[in-house]
Amino acid sequence: MKTLRLVLPVLFTLFLLPFSAQAAGDGHALDGASLSIVWVIPFVCMLLSIAICPLVVPHFWHHHFGKVAAFWGLAFLIPCALVYGFPLAFAQLVHVFLGEYVPFIILLFALFTVAGGVRLKGQLVGTPAVNTGILLIGTVLASWMGTTGAAMLLIRPLLRANAHRKFRMHSVVFFIFLVANIGGSLTPLGDPPLFLGFLKGVSFFWTTVHLFVKTCLLSAILLIVFFILDTVLYNKEGRPVQPASAASSEKLGLDGSFNLVLILCIVAAVLFSGMWKPGVSFNIFGTEVELQNLARDIALLVIAGISWKVTSRECRNLNGFTWGPIEEVAKLFIGIFISMIPAIAILRAGENGALAPVIQMVFHDGQPVNAMFFWLSGILSSFLDNAPTYLVFFNTATGDPVHLMGEWAGTLSAISAGSVFMGAVTYIGNAPNFMVRSIAEEQGVPMPSFFGYMVWSVGILYPCFALLTVLFFL
Repeated sequence: MKTLRLVLPVLFTLFLLPFSAQAAGDGHALDGASLSIVWVIPFVCMLLSIAICPLVVPHFWHHHFGKVAAFWGLAFLIPCALVYGFPLAFAQLVHVFLGEYVPFIILLFALFTVAGGVRLKGQLVGTPAVNTGILLIGTVLASWMGTTGAAMLLIRPLLRANAHRKFRMHSVVFFIFLVANIGGSLTPLGDPPLFLGFLKGVSFFWTTVHLFVKTCLLSAILLIVFFILDTVLYNKEGRPVQPASAASSEKLGLDGSFNLVLILCIVAAVLFSGMWKPGVSFNIFGTEVELQNLARDIALLVIAGISWKVTSRECRNLNGFTWGPIEEVAKLFIGIFISMIPAIAILRAGENGALAPVIQMVFHDGQPVNAMFFWLSGILSSFLDNAPTYLVFFNTATGDPVHLMGEWAGTLSAISAGSVFMGAVTYIGNAPNFMVRSIAEEQGVPMPSFFGYMVWSVGILYPCFALLTVLFFL
């Protein structure tokens, strides 16, 4: 609060400085074609803060990561206001807050709250077979209840099953690969990029048909690798038996099972918001808030409230439920969303923007280069929000869903696969990644750092992606 009292007057004064008539003329659109790559520095610094601060200044980071995120968000907003005027900077803030961040965090909050009320009673023992089974079930569920829903539902049972194990970190890493990302590739319900494609006219089951073999192959490889690795580590530990004191006298079952119905309600609310088009919207400082999206967000908050009300506190306590992970995600991602604004704007400018060489790499003699669509949409989705990144490359490849589902089906497959699969490469590549990591750390699993995680992901996933490239995208 003390920091806010010091900063807000300064911001207010800066924002009300007289700006040029040209800057104030539009007040809404940030022209990505006019932005140099320098504008991306706050976003890069935001990523570096997440990667380096927990290692170098862990105590400071633990207590002040929200302030660091706010600082890098302001590192873009204040220069934007000074250069382009307060109306434009404020409109950008409103747009990213109401149009992107609020729907994002409300959906995560609802799934986190509801899934956190489902507890697997009894005790699974984390053998390689059981762990692989949990990953397989989560991978299958992810396309139908979303990667976030499946991840929040199964991460705690996985952690409890392995509480007696010495080596646990690898299980969480592969959980992020499979359940939080790759498993969500078969329907628009699985991952936000595919849902945006559905809204743009891509048929609901198009990705089910065209990504099925790719998803199954990639998932099978990773499950086999995980089973072998987990078996080696399990044997190295001496095939530990769960201590009698940790064993549960409960029979296997579900506590708080009503929350499963609420998860289905969340899925229905999201799907309905994409299909219901009343044509009513509210303009808030240049941002159109459509009625169906507002209704969806209200419905999600109501569902979360019902879950909190009907689920016993004992069930949540036994499930290890706390608000810490969602609080961490909420604070960090507001800084990510704001500092990311110029990077997305530059990408959207296409061949007129500072990243034109990147956009130009996806075509050769007027024909799409599917391998480049796969890798570029994927690499950018690893660091940027994968939903707008998907849209950038979707529109670059004509943006015509009929053409992309027909003659250029390979291109749309490459964009879809890259945007979903490579969200697993970093902690921020997809929303549930960070929450899974946070929950794991909260329950005593020493997770790798930002760069440490990338050693795992690049070392394991990139060879798999190279194989997919050779088999399907060349």
